[in-house]
Amino acid sequence: MERNTHTIDATDKVLGRLATEVAVLLRGKHKPDFAPYKDSGDFVVVKNVDKIKITGKKMAQKKYYRHSGYPGAIKETLLGKVFEKDPAEVFKRTVAGMLPHNKLKREQIKRLKFE
Repeated sequence: MERNTHTIDATDKVLGRLATEVAVLLRGKHKPDFAPYKDSGDFVVVKNVDKIKITGKKMAQKKYYRHSGYPGAIKETLLGKVFEKDPAEVFKRTVAGMLPHNKLKREQIKRLKFE
């Protein structure tokens, strides 16, 4: 199996629309021999992820949650704060949500790189 490398410039592109393109490339759905159980996707390098466009009021309203497993230990963080700290993390979480929720996801998300 041959894995190609795709380089994408994220300048002035909308977060969700770009994330769907990247998810397709990571899964390998653009290849003629695609099968949902095979990991045949390509490498994707995203440049200028800090210049990506986030539409609407998501910066102030969208929340990310994490939970330690203890009762009452849920934490929430706004998208705006995460984006200030690390824009690549926002993009990575968006793409990860579009990949299959199984063991293939871990392998596929590893092929997403940032410059």
